Amino acid sequence: MAAEIVNPRSDSNTDSSTDEPFDPAFALHRGGKMAVQATVPIRDKDDLSLAYTPGVAKVCSAIAENPELVHDYTWKSQVVAVVTDGTAVLGLGDIGPEASLPVMEGKAILFKQFGGVDAVPIALATTDADEIVETVVRLAPSFGGVNLEDISAPRCFEIERKLKERLDIPVFHDDQHGTAVVTLAALRNAAKLSGRTLGDLRGVISGAGAAGVAIAKFLLEAGLGDVAVADRKGVVSRDREDLTDVKRELAELTNRAGISGSLETALVGADVFIGVSGGTVPESAVASMAPGAFVFAMANPDPEVHPDIAHKYAAVVATGRSDYPNQINNVLAFPGIFAGALQVRASRITEGMKIAAANALADVVGDELAADYVIPSPFDERVAPAVTAAVAAAARAEGVARR
Repeated sequence: MAAEIVNPRSDSNTDSSTDEPFDPAFALHRGGKMAVQATVPIRDKDDLSLAYTPGVAKVCSAIAENPELVHDYTWKSQVVAVVTDGTAVLGLGDIGPEASLPVMEGKAILFKQFGGVDAVPIALATTDADEIVETVVRLAPSFGGVNLEDISAPRCFEIERKLKERLDIPVFHDDQHGTAVVTLAALRNAAKLSGRTLGDLRGVISGAGAAGVAIAKFLLEAGLGDVAVADRKGVVSRDREDLTDVKRELAELTNRAGISGSLETALVGADVFIGVSGGTVPESAVASMAPGAFVFAMANPDPEVHPDIAHKYAAVVATGRSDYPNQINNVLAFPGIFAGALQVRASRITEGMKIAAANALADVVGDELAADYVIPSPFDERVAPAVTAAVAAAARAEGVARR
């Protein structure tokens, strides 16, 4: 007997296939959130002979003689592989490749909706860094770029580095760099609002995982005065003997003030707090920050500092949530970054391209800049075109564009 088909848009209060209360999240996901759609019609034998054999053989032969033609006569330059191993999925952690697929599908439709970029979810049944690298390298001929997603640290750093070394297409770990780009954009505008520059600010980051490490490096590259990063054991500093290779490198780059001890110690007199770790920061620590401080508490669904508390002490407050002003949302960055890179067939995504993306994103706010509006909404239609154009121009300026 065939299974009963439940209309996911039904107004019923129960799912008749399970007798469970109707849940709109499950209803929306039934059957998946995406599909492959043809861009050319196949109405008759003539269409078929052009789209497939024998017409397709001419195109294949041309590409064999000149591989660069693959960009013109296939979808390669318009499609990104969204690759995960399911080890660090949103706030769910290591849930495996199958359970990660709803998130990867979601990422793919965000690429399309906000950047006009096609994307294919690829969940891998391995957590071995070298196996992931080898698999992606073998898949790469089909794609114009690779977006690494929800891969746990520190493996994510190694995987991205090795893929960048071996591939001549953009490789971008969004959990690192997308977060960093949007954070920089918001911080630039917060500084502008307060009449300061990035160089005037000392920041503290809670979390030394993928996002925390990338944000720290990126902000320093962009000109931040100083930043200290704290993990579960306190501030990452040169005097600690328990650091991984990644954190040892981080200790050499950050914490110029030489702070050691707890996160709370580092926050005394700090101008900026950036939370990408979860947990809770005591109100007393927030109160100890410098006057006119900025609090970017981005953990979801529970920010490290609740906005009501943050507003008591901070001049600008941002979160990762959509129900508060100033949402630090990666969707503001990655669709436009990839769209710009693919547009010029960039061989990689450089620091300059990321900084250009952050500056373009900050500039969208323009004269509307206010304490509750230092970063635009993901639904602001100006965002993706601005980021795309800035990234494409930066790629050309840095010599990584191939058209």
